[in-house]
Amino acid sequence: MKRTAFFASFVLQAISSFAQRDTVELVPVEVRAVRAGVTAPFTKTNLTRAQIEKSNLGQDLPFVLNMTPSVVVNADAGNGVGYTGIRIRGTDATRINVTLNGVPFNDPESSGTYFVDLPDFLSSVNSIQVQRGVGTSSNGAGAFGGSINLSTNEVNQKAYLELNNAFGSFQTWKNTLKAGTGLIGKHVTVDGRLSGITSNGYIDRARTELSSYFVSMAWLDKKTTVRFNTFAGKEKTYQAWYGVSEADLPTNRTINYAGTEKPGDPYGNETDNYTQRHYQLFFTEKISSSLVFNTGLFYIRGFGYYEQYKADQAYASYGLPNQVRGSQVLTRTDLVRQRWLDNDFDGDVFSLQYTRNKTELTLGGAATNYLGRHFGEVTWAENGLADHGHYYDLKADKSDVNAYVKWQQDIGRGFRFYSDLQVRGVNHHIGGFQANPDLVIRQRHTFVNPKLGLSYRNGAWSGYASYGVANKEPNRDDYEAGLSERPRPEQLHDAEVNIAYATGTANAAVTLYYMSYKDQLVLTGKINDVGAYTRTNLPRSDRAGIELEGGARLCSWAAVAANLTLSRNRALHFNEYIDDYDNGGQIVNEYRQPPIAFSPDITGAATVTLTPLKALEVALLGKYVSRQYLDNTGNDARSLDAYYTQDVRAIYSFGHRWLKQVSLLAQVNNVFDQKYEPNGYTYSYFYNSKLATENYYFPMAGRSFTVGLNIRL
Repeated sequence: MKRTAFFASFVLQAISSFAQRDTVELVPVEVRAVRAGVTAPFTKTNLTRAQIEKSNLGQDLPFVLNMTPSVVVNADAGNGVGYTGIRIRGTDATRINVTLNGVPFNDPESSGTYFVDLPDFLSSVNSIQVQRGVGTSSNGAGAFGGSINLSTNEVNQKAYLELNNAFGSFQTWKNTLKAGTGLIGKHVTVDGRLSGITSNGYIDRARTELSSYFVSMAWLDKKTTVRFNTFAGKEKTYQAWYGVSEADLPTNRTINYAGTEKPGDPYGNETDNYTQRHYQLFFTEKISSSLVFNTGLFYIRGFGYYEQYKADQAYASYGLPNQVRGSQVLTRTDLVRQRWLDNDFDGDVFSLQYTRNKTELTLGGAATNYLGRHFGEVTWAENGLADHGHYYDLKADKSDVNAYVKWQQDIGRGFRFYSDLQVRGVNHHIGGFQANPDLVIRQRHTFVNPKLGLSYRNGAWSGYASYGVANKEPNRDDYEAGLSERPRPEQLHDAEVNIAYATGTANAAVTLYYMSYKDQLVLTGKINDVGAYTRTNLPRSDRAGIELEGGARLCSWAAVAANLTLSRNRALHFNEYIDDYDNGGQIVNEYRQPPIAFSPDITGAATVTLTPLKALEVALLGKYVSRQYLDNTGNDARSLDAYYTQDVRAIYSFGHRWLKQVSLLAQVNNVFDQKYEPNGYTYSYFYNSKLATENYYFPMAGRSFTVGLNIRL
């Protein structure tokens, strides 16, 4: 109630002013420290606030990045709302470093990035940088194919009020209220947002209920800036993570198996529930004209569970006593269980930046600590439930300390030298696993990540060459391999060469990259010494490709932009392990240089933008992704078909008197109703002397629409 009253007070102030909104970007020092600058020799794409707003109609962050080079996105519910995923150059989200204002966002144990935990966060973001490859040194887990940095800080000099509403297919609603005080007394500013998103999803019962808030308060002076951000999200999503079987896909592509263990109608609360709260406090001091210091304290609180109906479960499997009915002893029952995650993540990020003449030096780093608790409980049992506690209760902690120094030096004739050295230490303590509570892991790693590069700029021409090394520790689940099969850290060597040409009306760029992996962790089907399927180190794998980008203004009312990636992604040697249900054990198949799973040889995107009227913009968007393999065998029978989709977006904007801007938006996705699946999984086994393969897919929605109305006062 206090937060609501506080928010309402400055909404009323904004309404009373009806003032013109005047926005000044204040890129925080900690963001400049981890981002690649204009001349930095790294492959990157920058999105401005205006570009973000055009696509921000309720879908999650990956879908706003869908048109950027080498990107493939997917969604469990099929429409981009709820649980979503992204891959960059075939690299999944657990290997993509994500920071919010320089603060690490990846889950410290799984390295996952769950954007659903911060619904509508894009409405508070004013710029995004996507780096492909190793990129610059950042905070958190190492970038093993890409990084995404989001910045929320901006200064709104005058009070404002924004109402953003959207409605679309599958009963999708997005409602956002934003307001700010403007600059009070030349020193203080407060901004806030409240958001709600609901959707029934394309997949059956894949309903999503999301809510979030964002508040940012800043005190600004010529030399000193203090900013406090607090934001949070709450999500409840009906599970849709099982996919659709190959047998059901042709005739029932929206089927959802979640909750169907319950007899009769599916269980109504087979849901995922999670709340995440963020607190950030930044202090920036301009010590002199050439020296700036920044430090940022942060705390992230996360807690939630997913609930499941499980049929015919043994009481003993949950540490529960059998139930007795007269002379009958009941050893099994249908039940409802919840699996909880309760965690705290805190730390400090810092940077000291020196700029003078032709020299830029940055000393930065972070120290973080994570405390996680994994536990499960049974909330109901059909045959009775005795007093009980948690059927598993496991704790883990992880500390991460890193420091880096970056040096950029103009060396004349348009050349600029770049060097970057990061040292990172990780200490991970895992107090057991659900299937093996006695397996305790204590693991320490020290990583050295160097980067070197040279950039060139002369008029319309520019280019760069760079080389970088990244190291990454195994995830929590990888350590369940046991003590005798301890996974090794992964290492990536990345070389990039770029040449670009840009004028006021046209631009073109070519980037060549070669990414060589040592000990990359992949699923092979092998059962480890504790009976679990976990990832295994591959001795060698690599990615090589060429990224083409270009754009041109054809005339005053038409422009085009496109990107195309051609790549070769191979594992040098791969052993597949298949369960043999006839004879026991596993059968091993050996492959030489098979393609890496989920790494298409071709990805491309193109946009045609038409402005027939000053107030009207129409965009035609096309996306192509070639065949993707579900595993590392290169077997077409275990793959995702290539697909090409086309969207149409129209935006009509005008202003009138006290209305600074009114925007009417309409978007039709998948105009030609293409049936496609960008994600899936597979497993195989021998039974009755035959190889059986089970493929599951995550279908995307066919033709769908969204309309929006944005009002700025």
